[in-house]
Amino acid sequence: MVGESVIGFFMSRLIQYLVSEGYLKTPRLIKAFKKIRRDDFVLPKEKESADLDMPLSIGEGQTISQPLTVAFMFEKLAPQPGQKILDVGSGSGWTTALLAEIVGKSGKVIGIERIEKLCDFGRKNVKKYKFISEGRAKIICADGTKGWKKEAPYDRILVSAAAEEIPEALKNQLAVGGRMMIPVQDSLWLVEKIAENKFHEAEYPGFVFVSLIPSK
Repeated sequence: MVGESVIGFFMSRLIQYLVSEGYLKTPRLIKAFKKIRRDDFVLPKEKESADLDMPLSIGEGQTISQPLTVAFMFEKLAPQPGQKILDVGSGSGWTTALLAEIVGKSGKVIGIERIEKLCDFGRKNVKKYKFISEGRAKIICADGTKGWKKEAPYDRILVSAAAEEIPEALKNQLAVGGRMMIPVQDSLWLVEKIAENKFHEAEYPGFVFVSLIPSK
């Protein structure tokens, strides 16, 4: 078993790699990636692989995303302190916790996950950082393709599973001036809501995600 200090060293080396390669650039994002350790959000059998720049299984046919991909998405999403953010496909809770750290105590992050076992796993992991008890993060078990209308609109929406097309429900729940990062087939898309019913979209090809599946 690798000790905590050794794992911490390799996690730090992973962050340094993301910074040196230009995937992590913004100081507040770098700080969040350093504080919210990926090894707190993986299955015990994957803990020693948490510092690797690759997706890892979290069970139920799902994965915790590759750090490089998460860093790329976060830089394009540009989350800010005080914002309200919807995290679709929250999985193990890693991205929810990262976003909760970034938005701070004045912000709020709603993680949404359709698989009940992963909802429980994600909540357990996010609780390690006290974000749920502080009221700045929560995880809901529901169909992420429909968003979470109850607390819309959102300043930012992060989607961590690939859709066949951008769900209209998510676009409708985005605040004017807001941004969404979403995988569509084999590309990442940045969607910016520049006015009511008016959007700017930019495509970044070459990414692979598990599928975003509606509940039956």
